[in-house]
Amino acid sequence: MTSSGLHIPFLVPEIVYRPTDFTTKTIYQPIRQPNNPPDNIQNMLQDNVRTSTYRSSILLNGPKSFQDKLVMDVGAGSGILSYFAVQAGAKKVYAVEASGMAKKMKKLVSAANEGKNAFLKDKIEVINDLPIPKVDTIISEPIGVLLFHERMLESYIYARDNYLKPGGALYPSKGNIFLAPFTDATLWSETMGKARFWEQPSFYGIDLTSLYKDARDEMFGMPVVGHFDPRNLITTPSAFDAYPVDFSTVTVKALQDITIPFSWTAQYTGLMHGVAGWFDLVFAPPPYDKPNPEDLGTTVEMSTSPSAERTHWQQVRFLLKEPLAVNANQKIRGWMRCIVNDMRSYTIYIEVTATDGQELSDPVNADKDEKFAEPCDDRPSVRRGIWELHEQTYNYNYTPGMMPDYKPEYSCLYEPETRLDNSIYSQTLDLEAMNVMDDYEDFVN
Repeated sequence: MTSSGLHIPFLVPEIVYRPTDFTTKTIYQPIRQPNNPPDNIQNMLQDNVRTSTYRSSILLNGPKSFQDKLVMDVGAGSGILSYFAVQAGAKKVYAVEASGMAKKMKKLVSAANEGKNAFLKDKIEVINDLPIPKVDTIISEPIGVLLFHERMLESYIYARDNYLKPGGALYPSKGNIFLAPFTDATLWSETMGKARFWEQPSFYGIDLTSLYKDARDEMFGMPVVGHFDPRNLITTPSAFDAYPVDFSTVTVKALQDITIPFSWTAQYTGLMHGVAGWFDLVFAPPPYDKPNPEDLGTTVEMSTSPSAERTHWQQVRFLLKEPLAVNANQKIRGWMRCIVNDMRSYTIYIEVTATDGQELSDPVNADKDEKFAEPCDDRPSVRRGIWELHEQTYNYNYTPGMMPDYKPEYSCLYEPETRLDNSIYSQTLDLEAMNVMDDYEDFVN
């Protein structure tokens, strides 16, 4: 409880289950598991990109943000970030954890009295109740799919507003959300195939067809989480296309209703089957409002893009019920609106078109339009959809390196004719480079 008598958001554990009516892979999908089972914690710890990035950002900024500082670890989980903070010289770490993992963290910390991890002795206080003193630095891993799934970011910002000293440090300090159009005929056909099961007029003598539309809406309304081939992107977003979320300034209210406009130029001709999303994280020391060029500290960045090293966050894709045909060099415009729901996640609305002059609707009205996801007969070039971010399905069909001689047309993406000659020239250079390596006996392909 706070001094005002209000519960701290991250100290109110709850388990909410959402049934999925038409899927058989998962009968019930847990939205949040406050007990943090060991396999879930282990999965995060074994994410080398995640764990090593956090450790690097903490240790490299030890002198500036951790040495002899008071530190708060929000949603500490296994306590790994707290241990890193002590390694970086923290005076004391308040490890705030509401789940059963708090007991295991206390057990590990107590073992310092027996000589195990002696450097932790008298350095960490595991707590599940507040208030605590104001701290110099807050560390946390409040990140979910597409940055904000599970809504732990709200707890992170709450802690910033109530327990961080003025000018204090936040690790991470910023997130960048990226969206991009993708093609994947196989994924789309598999999803449609599941829905078509319900088209049967006589399944053991039962007519299922009245449920077909409901099944199709649900199948396509489930975000697809998993790594995918970056070569399936119709265009690759640049740093200028990022939607920034500055953890030093963003408010809890702003996190509860997010609208991300997008405008892309298609690099290929093909079918757009949906919108893909991922994020980057930035770990930078303060000051965040007016950085001092002479004392910048060390900024560390991490990406979860399909082209980067794999992480447990993976990427997410939102499949359109009807693909959108696009031509190379054509503008693809639209928006994504993300509104919090009572499942500790978000409801996602997307509207997109590739037609010049086509007017888009106002995203402010998306959640008020009962027919938002229905086909637009008066606007045939517009695609819309609604997805519940917590009702995720998974796809693990992509294995990097399985198709080294890949060509865009293998994904039904077609380069404009004006680029074909340049592509041939580039391919020749690549082959020559590969031939050169044959001269090196120790070269391993």
